[in-house]
Parts: sequence; C-alpha cells; structure tokens
Amino acid sequence: MSLTKWAASRLANYDDPASFASRLRRARFGRFVALARQAARSGERVSILDVGGTVRYWAQVLDDSMRSLQPVITIVTPEATPAVTNDPRIRIVRGDGCDLAMFRDREFDVVHSNSVVEHVGDWARMQRFAAEIRRLAPRYYVQTPNFWFPVEPHSMTPFLHWMPLPWRLSLVQRYALGNWRRAGDVSEAMARIEGARLLDRRMLQSLFPDAVIAVERFALLPKSLIAVRESE
Repeated sequence: MSLTKWAASRLANYDDPASFASRLRRARFGRFVALARQAARSGERVSILDVGGTVRYWAQVLDDSMRSLQPVITIVTPEATPAVTNDPRIRIVRGDGCDLAMFRDREFDVVHSNSVVEHVGDWARMQRFAAEIRRLAPRYYVQTPNFWFPVEPHSMTPFLHWMPLPWRLSLVQRYALGNWRRAGDVSEAMARIEGARLLDRRMLQSLFPDAVIAVERFALLPKSLIAVRESE
C-alpha cells in the first residue's frame, strides 16, 4: 500500500470514528450545532438544507446535541440514484447545487455544505452555488479545504495542488494517490484534477461576502475554511 493510500485509509477515513479526519469533523461540527441552536429559537423544529451531503455524514453527526433540536434535514445530491434512508428526519432530493429553483427563498432555517463547493466546477458555477446557498436560508455554514494547507486532501499528496499542471497530470497518470485511482489517460487525469478546485480565504470571502470566515487549523497550519452567516 502506498503512503498516500495509507494516509487516506487511516487519517482521512470518515468511516472510522477514531480517525484524524473524523475527530476534526466532530470538533468542526460544533460550530454548526451552535448555528442550528440559534435557528431553533424562532421555531419548534430546525429545517436544514444540506447541499451535496450524504446520509452517511448525518448518521455520524446526529448525536444528542442535534437530536434535541428536532432537525428536519433535506439533502440535495447530484447522484442519479440517490441513497435511501429509513430515518424520518431525512429526505433526499436529486438536484444540482448550482440551480435549486425547486426551493423558495428562505425556505430553510439554515443551509449546510461540507467539502462541496470545491467540486462544483469553475468559478462561474461556484458563484451560482454560493448565490443559491445565500438565498435559501438566513443562516448558512459552508466548509471547504484550504488551498494553503500543504497536503492536497483528496489525493493526500503533499504539495500536489501547488505544482504546475503538467507535473500534476504526470503524477495522477502514473500513480494511485490517496482516494484517487491511477488515471488511464490525460482526459481522465484532467477530470480528476479539475474536479477539485481548492479555494483560499479571499476566494471564499468573495463567494460569501456576508459571511465570517473561520479557519480550522492543524499543527498551526490553516487546514480548512468555514464561511458562516449567523443571521441577516
């Protein structure tokens, strides 16, 4: 097993509650719980829209701190065959996070999105994604990996995202890196690389100008960014 594969399985394995990534997620999620508690003051239940989320994610984070809020969660996923859940608190809707016209303005109490904005496409699509999130609730929480953290989080490869494009293409075609299998040709390698466009703080602030940008750190380095709007 390669070092990057080992890192993905041991450090970034969200199925393992003791993994580094799972521990960071739980700590980070406390900020969202506080946001949901604010929303709960205005109603009996908290309606949450999760753009690009998964049932597995919510199964891991719906602990006692969330159950007391009586959350009703709508997950929007682009998957052709969405997952099935028996949890009555969760409904799943197929859709594109950049076009959520199916929902009214302020239809939800809070919008949540975890590690999704970097996957939606180019800057124009990121802007549409951000506009939809800002439209759909008075409060939102958007997390994304930080470009300036030295380890690319999907490939678990140090400095990969800082390298010139030809170098990245070569590495992705030659090796299986982290959660990425080895690309078979240039087109597959380009799709892999362009499918994860990391943001820095200025870029995230531009997308969410009415948010406070929080920085999650590991070993003093800025690992991820969280855009939070507590209210309008």
